[in-house]
Amino acid sequence: MSLLRIDELRVTTRTRELVHGIDLRIETGEWLAVVGESGSGKSLTAFSIANLLPRGLRRRAKVMRFGDKDLLAVSKEEMRQLRGNDIAYVFQDYQAAFSPYYRIGRQLDEVMRSHTDWDEKRRGKRAAAVLEQLQLPAELLKRYPFQVSGGQLQRAALAAAILLKPKLIIADEPTTALDAVNASLVLDQIAEIQKREGCAVLFITHNLRVLSRFADRMVIMQGGEIKERGATKEIFESPKEQITRNLIAAIPPLRNIPSRLPVFTEGAAS
Repeated sequence: MSLLRIDELRVTTRTRELVHGIDLRIETGEWLAVVGESGSGKSLTAFSIANLLPRGLRRRAKVMRFGDKDLLAVSKEEMRQLRGNDIAYVFQDYQAAFSPYYRIGRQLDEVMRSHTDWDEKRRGKRAAAVLEQLQLPAELLKRYPFQVSGGQLQRAALAAAILLKPKLIIADEPTTALDAVNASLVLDQIAEIQKREGCAVLFITHNLRVLSRFADRMVIMQGGEIKERGATKEIFESPKEQITRNLIAAIPPLRNIPSRLPVFTEGAAS
């Protein structure tokens, strides 16, 4: 049985359909990337899983199951528990994941208090252990969100997501607002978590470059529809659809540093 199964998902407003009957499967321990341009429906698909759609949008599907749970039939409280314990989101806007009025440690603690019966000592040990896994200093727990860098805050958001060892991490453009160094670090750490915990990753992105090292399979979306799907290596080597070819062609080339550096002399360079 797939960890996540979605059949004929549709997302609609009162007058328009934005996602047009898509099917998805994610297996335990798999990294599935959903790729598309802005407006392709990839984020709406991700938000539909835990019913986090913006006001005015609604989802419907023939099947939407997470393990043995029917996501279309669970109560609000059951969904809240699933979001805390089994399904974790890492959002592009990592600053919105934290209130500026409370220290990061208090906010991580609140995640655990809301979803477990752990005592204060156990919660503190778990928060410190997760920060250590993500190469973050323990002092971060005492700081406010505005007192740390963007890269550290995004990794703190990742820490909040993995506190309770979820079975599925849904990462919606988590590196878009980061510089290349911090983006690479976040991706490496998500991959380490996946390997260590055996969880699945649903990774939403418009950037194909980041996928070749991580994703097992890819789904290409355009206009609310799936245009192509398959193993990552196969799609890179022989894309079938024009949108896929366009996305691959848009990957900026990596340029080598010239082996011979210019020699500067007074008044001239050679």
